[in-house]
Amino acid sequence: MLRFIIMRVLASIPILLVLSAVTFAIIQAPPGDYGDYIRVQAINMAGASEEAATAQAEAYRETHGLNDPMVVQYVRWITGIVTRFDFGYSFHYNRPVGDVVGERLPRTLLLALVCHILASIFGISLGIIAATRQYSFADTFFSFVSFLGLTVPRFLMALVILYLLVFKFDVQEIGSFFSAKYGGAPWSWDKFVNLVQHVWPVVFIATFGGLAYNMRVMRANLLDVLNAQYVETARAKGLPESAVVMRHAVPNALHPIVAYQGVVLPYMLTGEIETAIVFTLATVGPAIVGSMAVGDIYVTASFMLMLAATLIVGNIISDILLALLDPRVRVGGTAE
Repeated sequence: MLRFIIMRVLASIPILLVLSAVTFAIIQAPPGDYGDYIRVQAINMAGASEEAATAQAEAYRETHGLNDPMVVQYVRWITGIVTRFDFGYSFHYNRPVGDVVGERLPRTLLLALVCHILASIFGISLGIIAATRQYSFADTFFSFVSFLGLTVPRFLMALVILYLLVFKFDVQEIGSFFSAKYGGAPWSWDKFVNLVQHVWPVVFIATFGGLAYNMRVMRANLLDVLNAQYVETARAKGLPESAVVMRHAVPNALHPIVAYQGVVLPYMLTGEIETAIVFTLATVGPAIVGSMAVGDIYVTASFMLMLAATLIVGNIISDILLALLDPRVRVGGTAE
């Protein structure tokens, strides 16, 4: 297993390089760069003339290497990451990209992890209940809930919740993790409760979509497993139905869900990103959108590279969990 993990990590390096190059090219494809943002700001905010604003933008491009060919910019950026772990400099935030990533990415990953844990627990549990009570009211209701979770856009749910909070419940503090009095305060139970009060819409919406998928997959797989011959044999031996389901059927029905863990973290990240954009929380989502809007290429490229890395890490973790869940799974596709 250790050899397998090392080989997968080594194999992920060229994949990340290719993804970073493609991402960087896509980011650079639209016309315009941060120099254009400088020019517009100089005209609209500082009242500069057209000629002065253009000269200021050109000087900024020359100073920060924006006039260099795209290949040169990419090589400079990726070389800095590989050799110095330097993700470049953010034009918009006026500080190293690593600082921006270090500030926003942990919050995003923590929210996504919480959403993933909740979606797995509730989704798998509801799937088991629905499968063991097929065609009952509970099965119909949970299936309807999962249908809503898979079909209703997450940004739409975020907009609806935002509207209710602001216009129906008169919530004043939107778009932050804490209230003003808890911003710089040390951690306490009250501060934790305040955090939950601010981030619950993001957690709820991202969890709802993941829960819906887990519930449908678990229900469908468990229904198939419950009709398998070895399950009928367990019943014929006189085992209680709960033991038949939990000890024999559920572990085998979990295989597709465990394999899905390879893409679930990026899925939860995108769910968190969409909702965080609506609620303007200081996470990865608003940073990506804002940097793309102004042409802050190194911020956008670095965050996209991080999202690609989570996909690779998630696939490695899912392979490890699948091997631990089923001893028959072996590296190389053989079974003992």
